[in-house]
Amino acid sequence: MQITWATSKLFSGKNVSFYYTFEEGKQKSWKTCPTYLLTQGYNTGCLFKTDGYTLAFSIMNTNGSEELFSKRLKSDFYIKPNRPENVTFFWKDDTVTVTCNKPEKGVKCLRLELQYKSKYDKGWQSRTSKCCRVGEQGFDPRKCYSFRVRLKRIVPSCNVVDYSSDWEAETFWMNSTLLDSCDDEIKTQSNTVILLSCLMTLLLMVFILLILLCKWQRLQKSVMPTIPDPKYVFTDLFNNHNGNFQEWIDKTDHAVVQTKLEYEEPECIIEEENQQIDKKSDNQEPREKIFSFSQLTGNNSPKAAHNACLVPTFNNMVSFAGLQNVVNDDTYVML
Repeated sequence: MQITWATSKLFSGKNVSFYYTFEEGKQKSWKTCPTYLLTQGYNTGCLFKTDGYTLAFSIMNTNGSEELFSKRLKSDFYIKPNRPENVTFFWKDDTVTVTCNKPEKGVKCLRLELQYKSKYDKGWQSRTSKCCRVGEQGFDPRKCYSFRVRLKRIVPSCNVVDYSSDWEAETFWMNSTLLDSCDDEIKTQSNTVILLSCLMTLLLMVFILLILLCKWQRLQKSVMPTIPDPKYVFTDLFNNHNGNFQEWIDKTDHAVVQTKLEYEEPECIIEEENQQIDKKSDNQEPREKIFSFSQLTGNNSPKAAHNACLVPTFNNMVSFAGLQNVVNDDTYVML
């Protein structure tokens, strides 16, 4: 137990002695304080082991000849609990449940208090339940929360003074994950933003590269046309002759010769017409021979109708002007 007193008000400028006992009756065995608490060189409290439920203590002057203060009380009504042991957190959806080990004595007089807050809360939020389990709902899994717990004695049924244990070490949780501090939440968000930015940049670069590749292929086709593959142009050479060019060219020439032989040159019917010289003409000037193709079209032979030609018989020059033929010699041939 720990008992303190206000030296400045009750025993100003004096050092006092503390005596205590847990025995009842007239015959008491008083014990001196084993450990004094000092403030500015004066005794201000005593720390000693509890040996029973009823405590009697006396504060006397330094030599013990004069009693300055005395009191008798039940030690059970002045209990301050120890910190909760083996605290565990369980986070599911939006609910957080906290549990701890049960103390050996006085469990019915204890309550487990849970306090929590996020960086968006101005102060601590509190929730109290029977020892040794407490739960709360409404937690946002996207937020980081600070949690702390302690044990409290029930007042006034179990304690005269509202004593509570010291707070257990503060912990930080976010969506069932234990963090070193809520500053990690900002780092996590920053890392997520950086990762998304890098991913978007990469996708944009790939998109730009695809566009450039398409434009480059178009430019390449316009500047450097594709050379046709001879395998597709010369199908017979590769499929029928296995690339043997000599064999292929020989058969190709043979086919061409056959094609030429099968082609018949249209017959040209020669019709000579002796032109007589006008003996009556004294100047011996050549006469212009003007004829019409109507004579040829009237011929019964269709070849003669479609194939008519002028052939000079004596290397004479023949000129064509429209449908009129002017021959500078006396004789010409109609084909």
